[in-house]
Amino acid sequence: MEVLVIIGVLFLALFLIIPLIERSKMRISNEESAKIARWIWPLIMIALIVQLIMMMVRG
Repeated sequence: MEVLVIIGVLFLALFLIIPLIERSKMRISNEESAKIARWIWPLIMIALIVQLIMMMVRG
């Protein structure tokens, strides 16, 4: 039951946030998006390593 509540809240947030983002005037240039994209994989790897360490410590 908790999973259904979480999924419902996520869909509600999507239906509220996406129109707000589309109406905003903030635009990101190709150079800025390339700078951001460069950091995504290293951050994902760091998050995975941290999760692995946390699982090993808990046991």
